[in-house]
Amino acid sequence: MTVDDGHDGAQYLAGSPVRVAMLRALRDEPRRPAGLTDAVDATRTTIQRILSGFSERDWVVKRDAAYHVTPTGERVHDAYEALLDEVELADRYGRLAADLERVGADFPPSALDAGELTVAADRNPLAAVDRLTELLREGCGSEIRAVSPIVIQQFNDAAAEALDAGAEVELVIDQDVVAESIAEFGPATDRAIHDDDATVYVSPEPIEYGIFRCDDLACVTAYDRRNNPRCVLESTDSAVIEWVDDRFESFVDEARRLSAVVENA
Repeated sequence: MTVDDGHDGAQYLAGSPVRVAMLRALRDEPRRPAGLTDAVDATRTTIQRILSGFSERDWVVKRDAAYHVTPTGERVHDAYEALLDEVELADRYGRLAADLERVGADFPPSALDAGELTVAADRNPLAAVDRLTELLREGCGSEIRAVSPIVIQQFNDAAAEALDAGAEVELVIDQDVVAESIAEFGPATDRAIHDDDATVYVSPEPIEYGIFRCDDLACVTAYDRRNNPRCVLESTDSAVIEWVDDRFESFVDEARRLSAVVENA
């Protein structure tokens, strides 16, 4: 079989929802043509025509008046269903994947669907911000590690609540965030420098995505080109946790303490 032959078969199956429904029904159990009219929305003529197409491709055989899926037909069905699952996953996680790839985050593809996703939308543009704020507050009393390309009052307030509740906070920001923090959030910056439970690092390179780690939860946040949080993936999956921990250590290794940066400035 050539590549073109395979494409012809894939195109044939995908070309009609009825064909997909029929192959799915026959994969469940052998059926007679009359039984297929109960399982799919098609005329008897259409069903006979599709059964003929399936038979020509050796996906089904007729035995004892019923049509049975062959082993190759089963594989075609299962592969097509897997493709549909992947396309559905791409529709849901596409924004996250695209934004992370745009900034070279090298997020593992196998971990994309390994958690809960919060997406900013027209009806709720602050959904990602609100979820990150909740996560900071829920981490009160724990060890919190985070990397953020932005600073906003909501995050500062939530971090202050976490510190007041006994949390230890490690945060990595970049030079632009430092400048904005000093100009707009002086008290929060002072606390970040002087509170023994807060350790803030400054990355020499711009930060273009966010990560968050608390207890057994790991999160990654994708931002748009204007640095607005768009998607938050939160997971307890080991692959996500390992990736977040590795990224955090990489940021810290290249960063300097906020106190040293402010003092030199």
